[in-house]
Amino acid sequence: MSDTIFAVSSGAPPAAIAIMRLSGAGAFDAVHALAGDLPRPRAAALRALRDPANGELLDRALVLIFPGPNSATGEDLAELHLHGGRAVVRAVEAALAGLPSLRTAEPGEFTRRALANGRIDLSEAEGLGDLLMAETEAQRRVAIRSAEGAVRREVEGWTARALMLSAQVEALLDHGDEDDVSSGPDPLPAIRTSAAALAEDIALIADRPPVERLRDGLRVVLAGPPNAGKSTLLNALTGRDAAIVSPIAGTTRDRIEAPVVRGGIAYLLTDTAGLTATPGDAIEAIGVTRAQDALAAADVLLWLGDNPAPAHPATLWVHARADAEGRAPNPQADLAISAATGSGIEQLWDRLGALSQTLLPPPDLIALNARQRDLCISAASALRGIGGEGDLLLVAEHLRSALRAFDAITGRAGVEAMLDALFGRFCIGK
Repeated sequence: MSDTIFAVSSGAPPAAIAIMRLSGAGAFDAVHALAGDLPRPRAAALRALRDPANGELLDRALVLIFPGPNSATGEDLAELHLHGGRAVVRAVEAALAGLPSLRTAEPGEFTRRALANGRIDLSEAEGLGDLLMAETEAQRRVAIRSAEGAVRREVEGWTARALMLSAQVEALLDHGDEDDVSSGPDPLPAIRTSAAALAEDIALIADRPPVERLRDGLRVVLAGPPNAGKSTLLNALTGRDAAIVSPIAGTTRDRIEAPVVRGGIAYLLTDTAGLTATPGDAIEAIGVTRAQDALAAADVLLWLGDNPAPAHPATLWVHARADAEGRAPNPQADLAISAATGSGIEQLWDRLGALSQTLLPPPDLIALNARQRDLCISAASALRGIGGEGDLLLVAEHLRSALRAFDAITGRAGVEAMLDALFGRFCIGK
């Protein structure tokens, strides 16, 4: 990280103000080259910015400096609050690029440096990434909890408890044969009990609905036999012609996905090919297979068939085309609708909203992403393994396994492979 990086960290120009951020050992020298005397730390000052190459006036801007390590990145950091026109930003960028050891930042590089310098941990970086992508209030509330360290604090508490148990086990291994230790009650049952209690506390959080449902949208799959009205219902729910509607069976051959935000909840609605045991051709057979795959991955199944739905933990049985002439009511269905007239559509959204409350992470509690959840499950499994273990060496190894999982959650170990993917989601100036 010897290079000093720079990038616009505010919105894309044109805008009222463009904030140019610099971070690295050469940040203050670069600002001095453009602005002359530096202001006091954390005190904004108006400066004329001039091109070091020829002295040309580039802009008049507010300048702030934040000495490391007490800055957002843990390095010397500076901000130039420019007028937000494209030409102004390009001119300042060109002047900075002409200085030695300065370069444009990569996506998420400011946050990556904050992580590397211990200003934030990996769970906070992941929360910040989700916060940048948040489009709904629920997404914002869950993301900001992670970005503010809620996951880190929970993991630190688990780590402290595991370290206490590990210290007890190591003491027994080192001094177990001494008279004052061997003559007392066996401490292993108490260690097993404490490990099991910690495993249950971890599992309680790991079993909560995953944050991906909130971030990516609740996956609602419309399924049923051919000509059940799935595409018509999709169009009614989205308020647009997202799918082709036809009386010809097998019109929908592939999955059609449409994102919708309703009541502050993100949904990903998926129309599927009609499920049939006798597809008309090879293409329809592929569509049926893809429909079955979508059904298996669904968070919610909207079933539009007249016969009972396939087994699924979250199913709403919809009696579609309820107003069609000669169509008998279905008392077993959860609700009857007519996409053509709009009857029952609001009630269907109400049912989806109520169902979502059990499928989405509560906004006032910690929610884990898939990576964090897998590591928590691994840690809980290691701790549960202590329950049937009589060998202190193996008990110590179970505790070390749990501690390694905790370190991976917060980024202290074993996470290099996923950092590029994480920070690739960030904007250049973050």
